[in-house]
Amino acid sequence: MPTNDVKLLGAPASQYVNRVQFALNLKSIDYEFIPQNMREKSELLLKSNPVHKNIPVLLHGDKPICDSLVIVQYIDEFWFDGPSILPSDPYDRAIARFWAAYIDDKWIPFFKELTTAKDEESKTALVEKILEGLKLFEDVFVKASKGKCFFGGETIGFLDIVLGCYLGWLKAWGIQLDVNFLDESKTPALVGWAERFSSDKAIHGIIPETEELFRILQIILARAADAASK
Repeated sequence: MPTNDVKLLGAPASQYVNRVQFALNLKSIDYEFIPQNMREKSELLLKSNPVHKNIPVLLHGDKPICDSLVIVQYIDEFWFDGPSILPSDPYDRAIARFWAAYIDDKWIPFFKELTTAKDEESKTALVEKILEGLKLFEDVFVKASKGKCFFGGETIGFLDIVLGCYLGWLKAWGIQLDVNFLDESKTPALVGWAERFSSDKAIHGIIPETEELFRILQIILARAADAASK
């Protein structure tokens, strides 16, 4: 499809935008990336996503599609001739969606809580919850992959995209907290998966460099501290 028919409104450091980029690359879809400044939202963004006023937004012709998980599923369903992202089996598809929702709704909020945690005890408790989640994902990976390379089997699938978009931020938070979140002695299968996922040609170059994410994290933490002091 011509590039001018597919546009992506986003920011390079957004893990949710990265998800859409992964999916587009996996399907070999050319697209135009339109950077957005979320502190000064563009008219195009506000018009395209009037409900949440947030990124990512995929513009397919004159049709806007919002929310990263919805967009990834749309890409998979519309460009069905490329490699499948969601499992073909209805049960496997339901399980993938269940864990995707768990990651976004139950696990990721721990990182958001870390930005406002005021004492070391609170931070330690949150880190433990994050690590417990990763141990859980280790078990999920072993079951879902069935001995293959990815959650999706031989190729990158829905859960790979959903969890994989956080790999850069895991490293940035790891530096901030002096924690090795992906420890080969505790989650060996997940460590191997992360290496394979990050080096895949559809993924490589999309996840921002750890140094850049760490720099952005310092800004986020400074703003959170400033807001808490008021």
